[in-house]
Amino acid sequence: MSWATRRRPLWLVLLFVLSPSAMAWNAAGHRISASIAWQYMDLATRNAVAVVLRQHPDFERWQAHAKGADPERTAFIEASTWPDDIRHDERFYTVGAEDPTPTLAGFPDMERRLAWHYVDRPLSRVDDGFSSPGKLDLQLDALAAAFGDHGASVGERAYALPWLIHLVGDAHQPLHVGSRYGSDGQSDGGGNRSFVISLFPSRSAPLSLHRYWDDLPGPPWLRGSRLENAGKALMSRHSPPIPAGTPAQWLEESWQLAAQYGYPPGEDEVPTISVDYFETAQAIANRRVAEAGYRLAELLQHLCRGQ
Repeated sequence: MSWATRRRPLWLVLLFVLSPSAMAWNAAGHRISASIAWQYMDLATRNAVAVVLRQHPDFERWQAHAKGADPERTAFIEASTWPDDIRHDERFYTVGAEDPTPTLAGFPDMERRLAWHYVDRPLSRVDDGFSSPGKLDLQLDALAAAFGDHGASVGERAYALPWLIHLVGDAHQPLHVGSRYGSDGQSDGGGNRSFVISLFPSRSAPLSLHRYWDDLPGPPWLRGSRLENAGKALMSRHSPPIPAGTPAQWLEESWQLAAQYGYPPGEDEVPTISVDYFETAQAIANRRVAEAGYRLAELLQHLCRGQ
């Protein structure tokens, strides 16, 4: 056994400890989906969504990224990453890890709600009695109901809308829905505790499989005309899924993709990503980002019409 092999468990532990909290698609993925949704929505839905987002407490913060662009579209795009952005916002707190912070005007509370982003269903399908700590499936339905309740206060709808925009994207990321479970019953957290070596694109050190999938849509700084063009490019290659389906179906699709394509083949403890795996994963990520955008548009149109 080599020195590197003997040391591997130590640096794997260090990587896990030092890795940032997992997100779904990175900021680019969520913004591209939102850009597609905005373009695909009819004008009446855009206007209805814009009225609600203007009541969100962070609407003016989102405008810092407008740079002369349409403020309504800017708010919609920036709202798509807001549930991830607050992970690093000191106004908010993580339950069980920090003391609650003062509740500010316009918010029901300041909890980051990390469990809303995922489900972590076993890829083995041996899930009798399984209960995920993640609540993505439940919250998709709850937030759609909250935003679609035209009798609710505009503040309640404004809080629900960024979450709904974001979680539709999360539901389309395969490793936010499925996880490998070991013989000890422990989950790898949707690939957060499984590591890979990436040559496509090249990385200087191993990274979590979950992070690898998160970054497939593009660089997280993507905004402006480059973001818009990226969305249009995906729309030119991917038609709207018909029918749009339901959140439960979107999650099932992601689970199937995670089970079939999510994990690199082979038995290596830390596999190196192959060209074939990269090309397949990239194609899946592009299609899922586009599908999330189309489906988000359909869902919002449905909810804004009160159907």
